[in-house]
Amino acid sequence: MALARKHILKIDPYEAGKPIEEIKRQMGLKEVIKLASNENPLGPSPKAIEAIKKNLSTLNRYPDSNGFYLKRKIAKCLNLEPSNIVLGNGSDELIDIIIKAFVEEDEQIITADFTFLEYRIISHVKNRTVITVPLKYFKYDLEAIRKRIDKKTKVVFIANPNNPTGTYVTRREIGEFLSGLPEDVLLVLDEAYGTFIDVNDFPSSLQLIRNNNVVVLRTFSKAYGLAGIRVGFAAAKPELAACMEIARQPFNVNSLAQAAAIAALDDKKFLKKTRQVVLEGKKYLYDALAGMGIAFVPSVSNFILIDAGRDGSVVFKEMLKFGVIVRDMKQYGLKNYIRVTIGTKKENERFIKVLKKIS
Repeated sequence: MALARKHILKIDPYEAGKPIEEIKRQMGLKEVIKLASNENPLGPSPKAIEAIKKNLSTLNRYPDSNGFYLKRKIAKCLNLEPSNIVLGNGSDELIDIIIKAFVEEDEQIITADFTFLEYRIISHVKNRTVITVPLKYFKYDLEAIRKRIDKKTKVVFIANPNNPTGTYVTRREIGEFLSGLPEDVLLVLDEAYGTFIDVNDFPSSLQLIRNNNVVVLRTFSKAYGLAGIRVGFAAAKPELAACMEIARQPFNVNSLAQAAAIAALDDKKFLKKTRQVVLEGKKYLYDALAGMGIAFVPSVSNFILIDAGRDGSVVFKEMLKFGVIVRDMKQYGLKNYIRVTIGTKKENERFIKVLKKIS
């Protein structure tokens, strides 16, 4: 395409998990389960649904561009100030905002090789250089990342827990990494899956933003079940947040998303049930996979990276025939792996049944 910027045509676009309706049409199936995109298997928070219904009549008005009430609610829940919060149309947009706000054309971004693809894709769309550092035992190698930091480095993205491996870096490791980080380098801790953590040494990241150049990303897409309405937020010290606000588009979080997120934060019962379903489902899948002799990466999140023992894209296609959607890891560079979201008890059992059938 002659009109496109030259670097755009070289980018491999993000491939989202297959939608249920698309697979039903393509495969002629009546019942399909999706365990591909790390969504909440219980659906949205019931309180969020009620909030959406109550606000439907206001759709003729633009949303609150500053998200006053949602920022105030988030800040209260996290013991922060509204000036610490930047709202986004999901974490994806916040990543975009960070790069627009802080990374000059001749500066660089560092992240891991096998991590959330959008760090690389968004950076490349903006024609920024990305340096990727290999994982060590499926985990971010912070020592190796530190060695790659130079005068051109501006932002380091760390997904914690990491997608797609489900591994995490500890409080001590983050502390040591920060202690040697140059003052002109921004550390972004993407905690999209932080709600599912069940370990004691996970970093207290929000305490780090007060005195460090650290941005913490969180989302309502996963544990709160609001992936379809797109809302997330960044937490940072006020001067960093103010820069991000300049780069943010007005009205980027719609009014229904704001109302749903406010209500979801009050739905402690739903959040507790979600965690319970994930933790119980994870134990079941661990036991079932081990019993089949299938290797996997232990996860602190709501998904598991599984060694398929052969081309993962083939396994993905074979599972589709039985109405089970998992995630092919080929685009991540993990050819022989699939990633499966932890679902309900019924969905987990169906996944194992189909996996046994095609193995």
